Amino acid sequence: MGVYDYTANTIRGTQKSLSDYEGKVLLIVNTASKCGFTRQYGDLQKLYEQYKDQGLVVLGFPCNQFGAQEPGTNEEIDTFCQLNYGVTFPLFDKIDVRGSDQHPLFGYLTGQAPFQGFEDPESRLATFLQQQGLLEGDDIKWNFTKFLIDRSGNVAQRFESTVETDQMKPAIEALL
Repeated sequence: MGVYDYTANTIRGTQKSLSDYEGKVLLIVNTASKCGFTRQYGDLQKLYEQYKDQGLVVLGFPCNQFGAQEPGTNEEIDTFCQLNYGVTFPLFDKIDVRGSDQHPLFGYLTGQAPFQGFEDPESRLATFLQQQGLLEGDDIKWNFTKFLIDRSGNVAQRFESTVETDQMKPAIEALL
């Protein structure tokens, strides 16, 4: 199994095979519209615009599992992203990225790129997650966890929520 073996519904309800992105560098992100990291939508859009002609595609997967920070419908999420951040990269159906209803893609991603900790283990997010018992294991920890996929469909790197897009550029550029 690899990334290209998975399918997901787009935010507009049509089934999409990730094999359609074969040969591209992918950045797969679980997103939320009412999170402290929501501004990353804008940064992800800028990243997409900067590198899409070189083969980068950002794929956004809304999720409401962390602090109920994605309560809207797919239509509301799509509208929010377009109006507030000018998002043109592909968005998908709101899914679960951890737990018993986890989308299989995210089970694969977390299996290929285990949790390595936060850059700052004393950060507010790390402390909060530790208190909630969510810091252990390899599951997604919070909104805006990012997975970088190479042109062959291999998971190259995992970036946690606190990693900004500028910090990811060297890894992205190395794959483009």
